[in-house]
Amino acid sequence: MMNTQQGAAAGGEVTLSTMIDAVAKEKGIDRKVLVETVEQAILKAAQNAFGEDRELEAKFSDETGQIDLFMYMTVVDEGTVVEKPGSEVSLAEALKSGLEAEVGEELGFQVFYLPKDIEKARQQDKEFGKILKIEMQRAQFGRIAAQAAKQVLIQRLRDAERDLVYNEYKDRKGELIRGIVRRFERGNNIIVDLGRTEAVLPYREQTPRETYRAGDRIVAYVKEIDRKGPGPQIILSRSDPRLVEKLFEAEVPEIFEQIVSVKACAREAGARTKIAVASRDADVDPVGACVGMKGSRVQAVVQELRGEKIDIVPWDRDPARFVCAAIQPAEVHKVILDEADGRMELVVPDEKLSLAIGRKGQNVRLAAQLSGWKLDIISESKFRQMEEEAVSALQKIEGVSDAVAKSMYRLGFRSVEEVAEATVEELAGIPGLGNTETAGRIKESADTTMETMRQSRIREASSRSAPLTERERLLFVRGVGERTVEVLEQQGYKTVEDVLKESEDKLAIRTGLGIKKARLIRQGAQHFLETEQKVINEARKVAADAPKAE
Repeated sequence: MMNTQQGAAAGGEVTLSTMIDAVAKEKGIDRKVLVETVEQAILKAAQNAFGEDRELEAKFSDETGQIDLFMYMTVVDEGTVVEKPGSEVSLAEALKSGLEAEVGEELGFQVFYLPKDIEKARQQDKEFGKILKIEMQRAQFGRIAAQAAKQVLIQRLRDAERDLVYNEYKDRKGELIRGIVRRFERGNNIIVDLGRTEAVLPYREQTPRETYRAGDRIVAYVKEIDRKGPGPQIILSRSDPRLVEKLFEAEVPEIFEQIVSVKACAREAGARTKIAVASRDADVDPVGACVGMKGSRVQAVVQELRGEKIDIVPWDRDPARFVCAAIQPAEVHKVILDEADGRMELVVPDEKLSLAIGRKGQNVRLAAQLSGWKLDIISESKFRQMEEEAVSALQKIEGVSDAVAKSMYRLGFRSVEEVAEATVEELAGIPGLGNTETAGRIKESADTTMETMRQSRIREASSRSAPLTERERLLFVRGVGERTVEVLEQQGYKTVEDVLKESEDKLAIRTGLGIKKARLIRQGAQHFLETEQKVINEARKVAADAPKAE
């Protein structure tokens, strides 16, 4: 392969050296890298042909423009057994071949590895060649070397090109990029021509209902630069929410200049996007800046997203105000926050309920993603009904009047269980209770009411012939109400046995119920398991005797 190009420059043919120069220039690859690649290819082919035990060296010659292959052997003493025939020769054999050698000396000679050079090689080292017995291997090596060099060079070129692409585009991750749709691959992936290289727009990153044809121009978000994977290295996206942010940055100078900032973005690609913006300058309206004169800026983004609806929301430090803005166009009359659970209840007019929820829950879902809060939408009529039921339940506690129950509800107490779990100090702050002594009695009464409700649940469930559900069993445990069951189930404690397996500390930390409540629940679970059948039998007996007593 290489010797056929010796003297090619004089004959007007392309030499290996000029080929390397041309490839290095065309692909932008360092010439030294290509030379080393060809050397390694020839060396690998030689090792495969002559054996791994041979001492071989491949070296590119700038003078001849070819790769020269050398083989080395070490001379050992006559009495020494030749352990490595491929790289050692006895002094006697060397002298017999007419070579001037000494023990320990390294003999080297050039291997001519193309068929036309076989006779020349045999003339130059005829006797020594007999010792090595490689003539037949040389003839075969010409073909092996050519093929191996070609394959290694092609692979190295690909690797070098991938490195160049990675180095060129690695700093463009997270940016917009423009290209031309070239073709479609299996799985409906789109191959995009970026000029110097190609990128892939996977099916999962495409926007539903968007279609493309070969030759279409496309703007996409650079989501990932994959250096190791096969195929195109640059992964694009048309569905990522950050695509919308970058499009606004390109259209709104105030965002590019960081006067206006994008605080959050929630998107259902192809359908609707909500984006929250804020301004560092009090004189700059962030929403107006993004909308533009007569809506020109936002319309440019909508056009690029092929008609996707975009809601631009003013960001606010107050989470309640921010959520009210995010749920637009629906009006919110009341907001109830549960900071411990990261949840908000939004009370809206009955006629605005469907608008607040949106088609298939889209509006409230995007508002929740945008704000980071769990949102529950409640109509005013439903809210009044819930309030009446909660106030009625709170009035079951001895000493709690209608006015006190309403005060409790306004302060976030929704059930007897929540009152029982509250501290005396928390209850003392409720208008109408007056002092800690009264609050203490209310708490004790709430505990008693909870136990009465628990016994009622046991009797009701045990009167049925059907087996108890795991949720019913949990509700049989002392100190466990509906709210506590929900908390336990959310954290993976779905049975009484699950609760008992956990330590008090871990139970308190995972559920957020506190160490005192966790200890009470575990003790109740232990007692229930020890007396479960007895409790059920007693309840069934009471239920069976009840009609007779009447």
